[in-house]
Amino acid sequence: MQQTILITGASSGFGAMTAKALAMAGHRVYASMRDPQARGGAAAADMERLAREEGLALRPIALDVLSEPSIEAAVETILAEAGRIDVVIHNAGYMVFGPAEAFTPDQLAALYDVNVLGTQRVNRAVLPHMRSLGRALMIWVGSSSTRGGTPPFLAPYFAAKAGMDALAQSYALELARFGIETSIVVPGAFTKGTEHFAHSGKPADSGRAAAYWSGLYAGADEQALKGLAGLEPADADPSKVAEAIVDLVAMPHGRRPFRVHIDPSDDGAAIVNGVADRVRAQLLVRIGLADLLHPKP
Repeated sequence: MQQTILITGASSGFGAMTAKALAMAGHRVYASMRDPQARGGAAAADMERLAREEGLALRPIALDVLSEPSIEAAVETILAEAGRIDVVIHNAGYMVFGPAEAFTPDQLAALYDVNVLGTQRVNRAVLPHMRSLGRALMIWVGSSSTRGGTPPFLAPYFAAKAGMDALAQSYALELARFGIETSIVVPGAFTKGTEHFAHSGKPADSGRAAAYWSGLYAGADEQALKGLAGLEPADADPSKVAEAIVDLVAMPHGRRPFRVHIDPSDDGAAIVNGVADRVRAQLLVRIGLADLLHPKP
C-alpha cells in the first residue's frame, strides 16, 4: 500500500538512499533538504531525474529543520498535494570531530539545534495532522553511539544523538494511544559510503585543539578513525540502513520492532539497548501504563 512519507536531511547519505529506496518501493516520498539549490542543486536534480526515468513519486522539497516557517510551509505543501502524511522519518543531522574541550558552547548548541530541536520543530508541525489519522508511523534515525562503544573526539555528536534517542523514547509512549507507532533505526559507524566523517565539523577553538593534537594525544585522532574503519567489514553497505527503513514501512501496523540495529562493526549497542528497553517496558508495566508500549489504531 502506498504511503506518503516525509524524510528530513535527504540531500545525501542515509537520507538520500532511503528516499530513493522508498520511492522505488512504490511510496510517495517528499525528500526534504535545507536548500535544494545547494551545490548547484545536484542532489535535487538527481532525484528529479530518477523520478522521471522510473516514474516515481519522489519529490525534493525545501525544509530547514532550524526554521519553523520553513517546516510549516513544507508540511502545508505536502498536505495540499497528497492530503496526508503517513510516515515521518527524522534523519537530518550532522557530525563533528575533535577534542570536546575545543568546541565552543555555541557549537554544541548548534549541533543540538539540528539533531534534537529540529525533530521537535518537525513534530509540532506534523503531529496535529498525524494524530487525526489514527494510524501513522514515526521513524527516528539514531546512532549506535548512544549506548554502544564510544570512541573519543565525537562527544558533541554523541551527546546530541543521545538527546534525540531520549526524546524518541518518550514520544513513542505519548503517541501510542493516537495510533502512531515509533521505530528507532540504529546505524553503526559506517566510515565508507556516506559523507559523515568526510564532512564532519571541526572545533572552533584551534588553540585548545592543538593542545591535544600536538601533545599527549598526538596521532590519537588518526588512530580513532583508523580503528573504526578497521572494525568495519569489507562488505559493510550503508544502503542496508535504507533497506531496513523500507522494511519497517512495509510491516503491519503495531508489529514493528521498537529498534532496528544495522551495525556491521557490532559495537555493543544492540546488547545495551536490549537491556535498557526491557527495563523501560518493565517500568511501564509496574506503573500501570503497559498499553503505551504498543500503538492502538
